[in-house]
Amino acid sequence: MPDKSEKTTPVVTIINRHYPPNPGITGESAWDMAKYLIEKYQAEVHIVHIDRTYEGGGQIRQPIGVLHPVKTIYEGKNKILKLISGTLDGLFLVLKARRIKRGKVIVMTSPPLLPFWAAWFLKDWVLWSMDLFPEGFAAAGTVKPSNRMYQWVLKKTYQRPPAHLIALGPNQAAFVQASYKHSIDTTILPCGVLFHQENDTNIPDWKKQDGKIYFGYCGNLGQPHSDEFLLRFIDNLDTEKHHLILAVYGEKSAAVLTYAQDKKGITILKGVPRSQLHFIDVHLVSLLQQWTHIAVPSKAVSSICAEATILFCGSKEADTWALLNEAGWLIEENQHMDAQIKTFLAQLTYQGMLQKRTNARHLFQNLQKMVVAAYEDVKELGAN
Repeated sequence: MPDKSEKTTPVVTIINRHYPPNPGITGESAWDMAKYLIEKYQAEVHIVHIDRTYEGGGQIRQPIGVLHPVKTIYEGKNKILKLISGTLDGLFLVLKARRIKRGKVIVMTSPPLLPFWAAWFLKDWVLWSMDLFPEGFAAAGTVKPSNRMYQWVLKKTYQRPPAHLIALGPNQAAFVQASYKHSIDTTILPCGVLFHQENDTNIPDWKKQDGKIYFGYCGNLGQPHSDEFLLRFIDNLDTEKHHLILAVYGEKSAAVLTYAQDKKGITILKGVPRSQLHFIDVHLVSLLQQWTHIAVPSKAVSSICAEATILFCGSKEADTWALLNEAGWLIEENQHMDAQIKTFLAQLTYQGMLQKRTNARHLFQNLQKMVVAAYEDVKELGAN
């Protein structure tokens, strides 16, 4: 007879489009979870992912776990073919996970419609909600919310709820549960929490000892983000007191970079390594109103983990504000943005910024505890 006191080794399968060494925050999040489970519990972690390269932020990591790569049918940039390919990639990933049959299956949300296929082909699965689709297609304007095909996919996606939900924040969790019209056991796991980040002690060339407050927009400026916020911020920058580090990529970045290139008080860089994020005092983060709960910017969390602060342009209902407000300031995206930015910059003091940075240090510790608690929840799921 087996000893009942003997603990079962956790076994989980994580499905996601991206996984290291390919960069991308969703793949890095899966890697972080796998590393924790394997190192602490010798868990058996399987990763079902698309075998391709993705342009994105982050850093190169060596893969961990048992990899099950799936070939994609298209790697070009044609929008229609990418949409078709992404839809089929999700199907192939889910079918691969069903074939290998290894433990609790954790379904992330990249590629789009991955949870749609999971609802059809998987039983007793876990949803790890990152960006939400098909809602993201409507938020981006790719389809109209009234489109019949969109309505059908939306209905089918939320027809069969998962056994457990891993959400990025409490407000996204409430949104997802309302979409399923079902109460689901839930774990909160913020995205972007760094555990082993080494901070560079060498002051970079762009950081001057000039007593100014350093702002930074470092990362993707894509569909969910507000280029208008960044443009209005540039217009109101007081170059006697402030300096802006601009390191942006993504579909909305070109116009902003062109606008900023001849402005005083702005340094344009190709990128800022994570090890240098702490040299920026206030990180600019934005999320358009229609993307609230559908996306939760991970770079806001990463900024707090660098013990810096954030200026968040979005909705006060967003998890970015709900989780991180003690270490930041809010610009409401649907209110008079220019006037709010003017008031914020006029009232901001160096001492006020330093107090928020102190708050960020305490918040970082709480976020780390939240992540560990979430990983422990996953360990229990994988052991059952």
